[in-house]
This record gives sequence, structure tokens and C-alpha cells, in this order.
Amino acid sequence: MAGNDDVDRGPISRGGIAPRPLFAVAAVLLGSFLANFDSRLTTVGLPDLRGAFSLSFDEGAWLSTAGIGSQIFIAPAVAWLATVFGLRRVLGIPSLVYAAVSAIIPFVHDYPTLLVLSVAHGLLLGTFVPATLMIVFRNLPIRWWLPAIALYSIRVGFALDTSSSLVGFYVDHLGWQWLYWQSVVIAPLMGLMVYLGTPSEPVNRALLREADWGGMLLLGAAVGMIYAGLDQGNRLDWLGNGTVMALLAAGAVLFVAFLVNESLVRQPWAHVNVLFSRNIGLSLVVILLYTLTSLSNSSLVPNFLGNVGLLRPEQSGILLLTYGALPMFVLVPISIWLLRHFDARTVTVLGFACFAAANLWGTQLTHDWAREDFIGIVLLQAVGQSTTLLPLIIIALSNSDPSRATSFAAYIQIMRLGGAEIGVALMGTWLRVREQVHSFYIGQNLLVGDVDVVRILKRLSDHFAAHGAGSAPARAVGTLASFVAREANVLAYIDGFWLCFWLAMAALGFIALITRAPPGPFTPAPFGFAKMLLRKCGVQVT
Repeated sequence: MAGNDDVDRGPISRGGIAPRPLFAVAAVLLGSFLANFDSRLTTVGLPDLRGAFSLSFDEGAWLSTAGIGSQIFIAPAVAWLATVFGLRRVLGIPSLVYAAVSAIIPFVHDYPTLLVLSVAHGLLLGTFVPATLMIVFRNLPIRWWLPAIALYSIRVGFALDTSSSLVGFYVDHLGWQWLYWQSVVIAPLMGLMVYLGTPSEPVNRALLREADWGGMLLLGAAVGMIYAGLDQGNRLDWLGNGTVMALLAAGAVLFVAFLVNESLVRQPWAHVNVLFSRNIGLSLVVILLYTLTSLSNSSLVPNFLGNVGLLRPEQSGILLLTYGALPMFVLVPISIWLLRHFDARTVTVLGFACFAAANLWGTQLTHDWAREDFIGIVLLQAVGQSTTLLPLIIIALSNSDPSRATSFAAYIQIMRLGGAEIGVALMGTWLRVREQVHSFYIGQNLLVGDVDVVRILKRLSDHFAAHGAGSAPARAVGTLASFVAREANVLAYIDGFWLCFWLAMAALGFIALITRAPPGPFTPAPFGFAKMLLRKCGVQVT
């Protein structure tokens, strides 16, 4: 990495060095991992939570939407709140309240109360990831930035790959309550690390007086409503449902109101001009494509193993833990080394190429595939997770304007959290629609009286006749229908892999449009032959 702690820090501004920076690193690790683990655990464990709280399917769906939607509501404003009130206040106090709410939720049996607590739970959780990243830039020496950002970036893939196993362990051995109670242990520890690892900062009253509260509320409410509409759309038949239409329309209106507000107020909080930089706009688009491409890891593989392979989350989780999460302990240091010596765009290309290869491999899917058949795909996805998001963050930060840091942070949080959750909702719709299409076309080839259909039904009836001749024909028809449903599901998942493949290819195209970042703390230092060549040309290399 070019430079040292005494050189110009380029596009990143920061406060004083914390007296105990190792505690700040621990806070980064705990806060970001806790946020992703908690969100993922409640999503994967939703069937168990519905049974534990005696909720209907609709009530469980709204419970999930309320928790994640409230995270999306608060996340864009966290960077500004941390700038004004200080990291200790924004992270430390919410961590204690969050632990208390997590302790209470398992004892609640009244649904409206449970919904309110879930919203509060999500609001508090939504502060952790954006604020923890600020700790890196405000309190750590430059030489620690890249490893700390690496910890921040791999939390997504690591949580995806370990959550299924963790849900199974909690439900089978400790009890479903630990889906919430793990936070009672971790959140206060994170708050302690924040207190020890960050300096005490006074409230910035000048910024507070110029606060654009309207802009924050409008943007948070807009993206939260749009997410809720998209999340419920797959379940409620999209434009055929008044609730979905109202949420999407209201979100769009509020977003337009936010744009008008930002153009009129004296001190706009998140002016859209921050997106007019070519590299910033392109990097945000590529981050969005990353969240969609990585759905092959978070959605397609575990859902196929559950829906077609009929595996429980903990059974499919062993695959993701062993070949997805554990290799990251080796892959992340390699990714850091690559970024110290190669352009971040080159590393990003490597990551998306691995995602594209994994998705192309997934298009060879058949109903015979078992858990072990996905090992190669999951390994490639692990490489993609480790070499994609980290360099994308570096590209975005290297091109950012420090005078618009909070504006940039607001939009990157929308892409990070909103893009991922909206992508999951849209992938669910894509799989459902493609399954219906394939089921229709397969069914067209199963005509009553067709020789092949009659032969298959006769064979199935003979098989079931030993268990009751009277019910054998009906059981044969039901079994044939299940075969049709299974193959339609397989074809839908193949279409899902194709979709993720083309998203990865689109991301590679956008990366080609990103230009070299200006010199700064993340500028790579050449080595070996390249370093010798530069020295011969009279270029000073550190």
C-alpha cells in the first residue's frame, strides 16, 4: 500500500486516533457481523419463529418485513448521526437497548406488541453496520484500514454461509429463543468495545442546527416503503393487491418529495449531486449488481437443497459452512494482498468472473444433484465473495469527496441494504413465475390418453397396489404431479442461475467503464518486475 500514516489521506477524512484501536477493530467485527447474522438468522429461522409465536403465514411475513424495513429506514442517516453525536452515542447506547429488546421478544405472545418490538429491534440493528465502518476511518491508523474494511466486507458472505448451520444448532440444541438471545451476549460486548476503542466526542451543535430532518425522514420512509411493497409483492400478487400498490406508490411519491426537498433546503443532507461523479455512480451500480449476483449464494443453493433436495437448514448449512465460510479465512488475506499490489478494478474482475463461472456451472442442475454436487459452486462463490465487495468499497472510497461524505454514505447504505433485500424479494418472484411457466409447458406434454403417460401411470399404480389397490390410481396421479412440480422447480432454479450469470457479466461491463482513482491511501504499491521497471524510469516507489 502506498504511503504511510504521515502522508496525505486523500479522499478520506477522519478524527483523532483512538488510544486503544484494537478495541475499535473488535467493535467493527462484532457490530457488522451481528447485524448480518441477526437479519439472516431471523430470515432462515422464520418457519421456526412462526411456530414458536403461533403466527399465521401472513403474520410471519409481516414480522420479517417490519424488522428489515426498519433497518432500511434508519441506515442512510446513521453516518450523519454519528458525525453529529459521536460514535459512542450512536453505537454504545443503542447496543444496550438492542440487547434489552432481544431479551424481551421471546416472551411476547401478543402480535401487535411483537410487531412493535420487531420494528424497534430493526431500527437499533440498522445503526450497527454503517457506524462501525466509520470507526475505521476516524480512529484507526491508515495501515489498518484495509484489513478492517476486509472484516466489514466479508460479513455478508460469512453470515450467508454460516447462518443455516447456526439456526439448526440453536433450534435443535439450545432453543429457538437463542435466535434473539445471542444478541443479549454480543451487543453489550460490542458497546464496551466501542467505549474503549473510540474517543469521546462533543455534540457538533453547528451541524445539529443545520439538520435536514425532513430529508432524512423522507428518504428513509421512501426506501422502507418500497422495500415493504416489493417484499410483500411476491406473496400478495404484486399489482393485483391494494396494499402492495399503496406501499410502492407512497414510496415513489416520498422519494420525489425527498429530491425536491434536497434541492430547496439550505444545507441538503444527501444531495443527488454526489452521484454525478462518473466513478461514484458506476461503483454504486456495480455494488447493486454484486448484491443481485450473490443471490446465487444466499438464495439459489440453499433454497434448491431445501425445496428439491428436502434438506433442513442445518443439513444444507454444513455445505455452506465448510466450503463457503471457512475458506474465507484464507481468501480474505489473499484479497488484501492483491489490493495492496494490484488495481482494485482488477481484483473486482476476478471476483465477478468467479461468480459468473459458479452460476454457469449451476445451469447444469438436475433433480439428481445432492449436497456434495454443489461443492465446486460454493467454493467459487467463496472466492467471489472475498474478492468482490472489498475492492468495490475501496473503489468507491478512493473516488469519494470528503466534503460530501455523509451524502455518499447515505446512498451506499441504500445500495448495501436495500439492494440486497429487494434483490431477495425479486428473486423469489422470478423463481415463482418461472416455476409456473415451466409447469404449464411440461403439463402441455402430459395429455390424457397419451401412450407414455398411460405407461407411467400403470407402472406407478402397480407399485402402489401392494399398499391398497383402491387408492393406487389416485396415488399414481399424485406422484406424477409431484414429478412435474419437481422438474418445474429445477428448471426455475436453472433460470435463476442464468439470471445471476448475466448480472455478473453486466457488472464486468460496468467495471470496464470505471477509470483509475486519484492517488490516495488505497493506491496499490507495485512489486517485483513492475517495481523495478518503475525505479529504472525514475519513479519513486514506496
